[in-house]
Amino acid sequence: MKILYGVQGTGNGHTTRARVMASGFEKLGIEVDYFFSGRASEDYFDMSIFGDYRSCKGLSFVTEHGQLNHLKTIKSLKIGQFIKDVKQLDVSSYDFIFNDFEPISAWAGKMAKKPVIAMSHQASYLFNDVPQYAVQPWHRGLIKYFAPADVHLGVHWHPFAENIIPPFIPYNPPGEQCPSVANKVLVYLPFEDLDSIVELLKDFPDKEFYCYHPQAQNHSIQHIHLRSPSREGFINDLTNTSGVVANAGFELSSEALKLGKKLLLKPLDGQFEQQNNAQTLASLGLAQVMNYLSSNALEEWLGTNKNSSIHFPSDPTPLIQWLLRKDWQDVASLHRQLWLGVNHHAVKAA
Repeated sequence: MKILYGVQGTGNGHTTRARVMASGFEKLGIEVDYFFSGRASEDYFDMSIFGDYRSCKGLSFVTEHGQLNHLKTIKSLKIGQFIKDVKQLDVSSYDFIFNDFEPISAWAGKMAKKPVIAMSHQASYLFNDVPQYAVQPWHRGLIKYFAPADVHLGVHWHPFAENIIPPFIPYNPPGEQCPSVANKVLVYLPFEDLDSIVELLKDFPDKEFYCYHPQAQNHSIQHIHLRSPSREGFINDLTNTSGVVANAGFELSSEALKLGKKLLLKPLDGQFEQQNNAQTLASLGLAQVMNYLSSNALEEWLGTNKNSSIHFPSDPTPLIQWLLRKDWQDVASLHRQLWLGVNHHAVKAA
């Protein structure tokens, strides 16, 4: 059995999820090739687990000052190059394509009539029972055709529908609360201007802020510790922080929830998924939201208590075994197995 795994490279959430899956595939001795698109090849980091992976620019979005720039996003789309990349990606040797919202491998699979099985947070919005605070009908069409698939598995924090599975978070054994340093706060706002972030944090000298940002170099400005992207360093700081200030990406929010860290979210303006994530978590009582970089919102949030941890699964083996059986229309059994033991009642009651 040979699998092509297509991963959306915009942001780090899809890559984080792929690392967990790659570890599971490797443990079971499954041959998998990895294909990434969505950012320049030199901007990926900590990719050793994916071996001799391939990447290309693909389709992505342009942000400025914490907002999605629709005009520049449209201008940046190289549709001719995208079509060329789809035609050049040879998928003939693969049994199927496993896809995390990556359009080139998805369309290459569709053109070659290879099965495409999708797993992504975006796919969850295709199901009516999932909260749709910021989702418009055309968003659903975008999701469906951006990376087409034969079967869609949505990843979410609660089993809203039968096709929804929980996120896989590999660390922190179930039931074990992670110790926190009371005055330590992790900041990850990669779509905001770094100078604006520093300006926000400087008025809280009693806190030690560890700020990861694509433009940062490793140095400190008094109580603000700037860090360049590093998965290992980020996880080390995440595990003992008292809380997380972040854009409203799905994967980091999931990691924080499993570790019992409180969340202050600033969704990327104009990005419906992040806006929906923020509103969903706020409605569940699992996060506070600020729509702009607000010192008042930060001050209020710093005085709140941490969340209870949610015991999301760490081992993707049941999903991998389901993929290998190729009985892909039977999502009900996979749904039941993966949600078994997850204290999703805590989410619902929050």
